[in-house]
Parts: sequence; structure tokens; C-alpha cells
Amino acid sequence: MNLEPKIEITLDRPNRTYLPDDELIASFEIKGTRPSEVQAIEASVLWYTEGTGEEDLATHDFRRLLPIDRNDADLTKRRKFQTRLPRSPLSYQGLIVKIRWAVRVRVFMHQGKEYMEEVPFNLGELAPAVPIATKRSSRKRADDAA
Repeated sequence: MNLEPKIEITLDRPNRTYLPDDELIASFEIKGTRPSEVQAIEASVLWYTEGTGEEDLATHDFRRLLPIDRNDADLTKRRKFQTRLPRSPLSYQGLIVKIRWAVRVRVFMHQGKEYMEEVPFNLGELAPAVPIATKRSSRKRADDAA
């Protein structure tokens, strides 16, 4: 019986916003599959870009769990990890490029299948970019109202 696992990731802050040098605490649990089906788990904190041009991806923190590395070989149980976040790059919602941060958990099954879940979070509190035309029309409305 091969069940598809459900990866449940929880962050310590419900609003998912962190400042540079903050500590992020995350936990994850694998549900819906037998422990004997899980070959390995990878948990990482990473950032990536989206938008035009080349997309970048960098890992800030990475852990690989194997049943043979642990006294408790059941990798499906809730696991907790923490990391101190860097000062950059900050999350950014630009018009041409976006910088996204996430906690990603990948589960590797004995039959060769792989499953992934990701929970995004914000590093820093940069305001999203606003198109210049929108800025001009906002100023014009303010001038018209005056």
C-alpha cells in the first residue's frame, strides 16, 4: 500500500514576517504514509527570484535526515529546526523581479517518488514596487483634491 504523503510545515510566526538576524523556528511532519516508506527528508530555508531574466536560487540552511542517522528512525514524526536569518537579500515584490523566501521540505520515498511542500515567508518589510504611472495618477488625484 503506497500512500501519498502530506507534508505539514509550521512557522513560529503566524504573519510569516521576519527581520534580518531574526531566528526562524519551523517544524514539519509527514502524514498519510508509513515511516518505512520514507527514505530521506530534506528541509531547507532558501530564497529564489522570479521574473524576467535568469532566475536565481540560494540555500541559507539545509538539513538531510536519514533513518540510519537517528535513534528514532521514524522520520514522519514532527521535527523542529531553527536558523538565524541573514541580513540580505530581503523579500521584494518588484515589477520586473521578485525575491521570495521559503521553508521547503522534500520527502524521498523508497519506491523512488519525491514530494515537496513549501511555505513562503517575508524577510524584511520592504513595500512592494508601484508602477510609475500609478504614482503619477495618485499625485494627480491628490493635486486635484487640493
